[in-house]
Amino acid sequence: MADKELEIVRTVIDAHNSDLARWYAAGDIDAVAAVFAEDAWQMLPNAPPLVGREAIRGFWSEAVRWGRWQFSLESQHAEVSGSLAIERGKYRLQFTAGPAAPPGMKTSDDWGNYLVHWRREADSEWRIVGDAPVSERPLSPAAPK
Repeated sequence: MADKELEIVRTVIDAHNSDLARWYAAGDIDAVAAVFAEDAWQMLPNAPPLVGREAIRGFWSEAVRWGRWQFSLESQHAEVSGSLAIERGKYRLQFTAGPAAPPGMKTSDDWGNYLVHWRREADSEWRIVGDAPVSERPLSPAAPK
């Protein structure tokens, strides 16, 4: 039974990942936010965590105005225990800066690994509770003073 449960959850995670990649690229942030639990944490690199669905919606509603975000997500491993699941995978992000990008924000490419904590909620939907991408891209050298 555990293998069947894991297979079902993996199918749900893969579908959510495919949808998320499409929604980020399209700028459909309401759809993105709906995959996150009300009490979710999204821990983006080099920034304080976004805590709560509304904080995630607020950040990404602004961020999609800066340019185009293209994610690819490759789930590599998952474990499930009751209403909790942990997913580990690889990501690639290609950001294309637009005219509204903040000063100094440039077109960029990033790649790395991620951990996502999923929870089956009261409505039986699996939602993200914790999202932690970890870049493998080498840090840029500090500018000379």
